[in-house]
Amino acid sequence: MREWATVVSWKDGIATLHSEMKTSCSSCSARKGCGSQVLNKLGPKNAHVMTIASSEPLIAGQRIELGIAEKSLLSSALLVYMTPLVGLFLVAGLFQMLFHSDLAAAAGALLGGTGGFIIAKGVSVYLGKSASFQPVILSIALPPDALRVET
Repeated sequence: MREWATVVSWKDGIATLHSEMKTSCSSCSARKGCGSQVLNKLGPKNAHVMTIASSEPLIAGQRIELGIAEKSLLSSALLVYMTPLVGLFLVAGLFQMLFHSDLAAAAGALLGGTGGFIIAKGVSVYLGKSASFQPVILSIALPPDALRVET
């Protein structure tokens, strides 16, 4: 996966980057009946600000292309979606077996789903420290003042 970001600052080998969030809602024909557009409107309109190591000096305003391995992206999605789902079914089934009640199964589903989210958050912090889950610089564009067009 590739994404372009703008350099905000660079100091001592660490670059602060600004990456705008992109959504496909503006090009979709099902905008009026889509729940994703409603969620996008509720969410922040801000861009992501991140830091990344760069041995090459960068200038504020310069654009760089970042990349992350597809395997890392897919495993992150699997973790975020499947951990709460597995927790929901396991704890709901366990509570149903122990208490023989639909109300207990519903409470177990709620606890299992919440526990799955907590586990996914903890595991994601651990995985986020791994080098394979960190973005890498793929290419660096020219500084904004490198080209001058005269008419």
